[in-house]
Amino acid sequence: MSQALKKLSEKGLSLPHLEPSNALFMPYSISNNMVYVSGQLPLGFGDVKQHVGQVGKDIDIERAKQIAKICGLNVIYRMNQACHGDLDLVKKCVKITVFVNSSPEFTDQPLVANVVSQLMIDVFGEKGEHARSAIGVSQLPLGVAVEVEAIFEI
Repeated sequence: MSQALKKLSEKGLSLPHLEPSNALFMPYSISNNMVYVSGQLPLGFGDVKQHVGQVGKDIDIERAKQIAKICGLNVIYRMNQACHGDLDLVKKCVKITVFVNSSPEFTDQPLVANVVSQLMIDVFGEKGEHARSAIGVSQLPLGVAVEVEAIFEI
């Protein structure tokens, strides 16, 4: 078991098992030593309908943080796939982008994104420190509250 998965387990967290998608894109793409993880929705932890809505209108910030953590776990799941089960291959989490389905008056997207940033640092240590964008959007696929994409070096 990789150090990253041990750290995840120590935090009382586990990775989901996501079903293969019929989408017209890959969940991740590897080019040279970089892994580009496609936007991850809050799937694999219950019915996706419980994660639908706009933050600041239908969903409060605490619930949005929980949803963001699910998306972050899905990013790690995809990285685990890309690394063939050996997350110790990760050299660096380079960049995280967190999209928050926000009502017009909601401006705390960075607070939602902080949960994902902390998760990467908790799991990968110094290798989890990264650049980040936290972006408010008017809608996301399936109406979910949060989507997270990432770039890693392996």
